[in-house]
Amino acid sequence: MDDLKNKVEEIVNKVKNDGDFAKKFQENPVQAVESVIGVDLPDDQINGVINTVKAKVNVDNFGDKLKGIFGK
Repeated sequence: MDDLKNKVEEIVNKVKNDGDFAKKFQENPVQAVESVIGVDLPDDQINGVINTVKAKVNVDNFGDKLKGIFGK
């Protein structure tokens, strides 16, 4: 389970820092996730990873916007 958690963090970092990967994730998240994980996961697991990545990216972006608003 920790390995999958680490992979999720790796995917989040790639989405945030690699424009090409972010575009790939937006266009075909299943393929993008599987390219990082290196295995073909069942649909329910891959969708869980995709949703977790999207949530983490959105929360991080929201936090960055708040920092800008409050000047921190």
